[in-house]
Amino acid sequence: MRRSTVIAGILLNILLTTGHSGGIVPLAIAADDGPDYDSMRGREASGEAHPGAAIYREHCAECHSSNVPRAPDKSFLEMMPGDMILQSLTDGIMQPMSAGLTSEERSQVAEYLGGSLDGRSHPPLACKEGESGFDYNDPPFASGWGVDPENTRFIPASVARLPAEAIPQLELKWAFAYPGVNRARSQPAFAGGAVYVGSPDGTVYALDADTGCMRWSFRASAEVRTGITITPWRAGTKPDQPIMGYFADILARVYAVNLVTGERVWQVKVDEHPTATTTAQPVLYNGMIYQSVSSLEEAAAADPDYECCTFRGSVVAMNAATGEREWKSYMLENKPQLLKEHEGGRKSYGPAGAAVWNSPTVDTKRGLLYVGTSNDYTSPAQPTSDAIVALDVESGDIAWVRQTAEDDAWNVACFEFIEDRINCPEEDGPDVDYASPPMLVKDGRRDILVAGQKSGDVWGIDPDGGELLWHTRVGRGGNQGGINFGLAAGGTRVFVPVADFDDGMLPIEDARPGMYALDAFTGEYLWKKPADNVCEGRGEHCDPGISQAVTAVPGAVIAGHLDGRLRAYAAETGNILWEFDTWRDFDTLSGETARGGSFSGASGPMVVNGRLYANSGYGIYFHMPGNVLLVFGTPDK
Repeated sequence: MRRSTVIAGILLNILLTTGHSGGIVPLAIAADDGPDYDSMRGREASGEAHPGAAIYREHCAECHSSNVPRAPDKSFLEMMPGDMILQSLTDGIMQPMSAGLTSEERSQVAEYLGGSLDGRSHPPLACKEGESGFDYNDPPFASGWGVDPENTRFIPASVARLPAEAIPQLELKWAFAYPGVNRARSQPAFAGGAVYVGSPDGTVYALDADTGCMRWSFRASAEVRTGITITPWRAGTKPDQPIMGYFADILARVYAVNLVTGERVWQVKVDEHPTATTTAQPVLYNGMIYQSVSSLEEAAAADPDYECCTFRGSVVAMNAATGEREWKSYMLENKPQLLKEHEGGRKSYGPAGAAVWNSPTVDTKRGLLYVGTSNDYTSPAQPTSDAIVALDVESGDIAWVRQTAEDDAWNVACFEFIEDRINCPEEDGPDVDYASPPMLVKDGRRDILVAGQKSGDVWGIDPDGGELLWHTRVGRGGNQGGINFGLAAGGTRVFVPVADFDDGMLPIEDARPGMYALDAFTGEYLWKKPADNVCEGRGEHCDPGISQAVTAVPGAVIAGHLDGRLRAYAAETGNILWEFDTWRDFDTLSGETARGGSFSGASGPMVVNGRLYANSGYGIYFHMPGNVLLVFGTPDK
């Protein structure tokens, strides 16, 4: 098996998440693919235990490794930077619990969990005083992750200002390094003359969109992998209320920040389950914030001592001005109940799962929100898992459900290399949930929902009741897709990126990585562009497919590949208009040398005012690490 040498040496207590259900496999980077991240975390190459390990076991594990409500699971702590953990222990929320530790012991446990405490060697280049002020003539063009409420990921010509014929002239203008990390997965957002991005160390940056200098930064409690959703205003006016940016961190906290100053306005934790997380960008509609909730309980189930499983996916509605909750709608109707008590007292619970990894699609005409759900974690599988779910935007009540894969109950305990698979459900997969939401495509006469699934299937669904109208199998599918983080549409043309990752389990000869175009109302192919393979010499963590969300502009669709290539495809034919290989080092504005790598995650390329912004690097789950935001323009831009 291609990845068996890596899998054999994994430690399940350092599981990290790709950001969608079922892509959960251990962090494993080959030595020749980037930095030694174990050493960065203070773990000796010889295998000698870090001194903080014993402190963690004695003082922390009782809560953080035991499924205690409100206590983030250890897998989350290991995604937090060491300096942030130390601050929490020293004078933050964990100070009362760590009062019996010496300062040295606090530092040791923080380093054990989060790595280096030294901070950044190359801080971002700050804007000079008066160099880059907030531009009230530049309101946001996007309503959220999917650009428009329908989540079509189409940027109109008036915003993109990059005709298809000018795309071949694109050249690199500047590069921004995310300090000290191995992935870049917060989709850029734009307003006030700035670009806003989050980072794995919890920092949100406001960068001048033209020069890249930093206006301000804000530090959240943990990694910010979502994009930033921005309140609209009328160009040329200064609103009476603060202009807000909304985002979420991986500890299920949603933030509202003043976009002009970078100051926090409110912060809300949307779910108290210890494995709850928020990976989807918040949606702003009609004065409300809608936030999807997912979890890492799927990974925690790999531990045979873990009492699996109790998490239920949900969507939460909050007042955009105050953060006050209006409603919370669970994707599983029934609360988890005790299913079985095993020998020795260990218990099993259910139902659980149906996480929501994606940003809701807004149907303003019907007053509905649409989301895609994940697989179940426990048996028996429920009718709302692996489904498109329609919610009433006012009440959160479920209007209809269209399930596209029955009997899909799965968690990490089902992997073949797990010795004790006690938590694996009877169904044992196939693990083909929805990582991205459906798009609402319109032609002036008809509306249709188009949804892509990790199985490689694309579905056409009637928004009036959820009837299935067509189905096309585009990719082979698999543990990491299939179709992962987002389709795009230009008119009635749907662009379908296929990863078909070589996971060493499914037949590689059946894989169809590449870009495909379908008619939104029939599902018929308009063109096919299988990806060529340039992975020779790039290490075993290179794959040719497209996992990252893609973005359409007039005449083109732009996609980042897992092999590090950024491409623009002609919308009409699929011909390649432009290509840039990011698998290399880059000189950046701060002086830090950044690295490009795999494109993956929900952070799709963005095109604004003639410039293309793209994040490169995804150093988890057998993909190539990197930490760079790249900005391209034509010679005159």
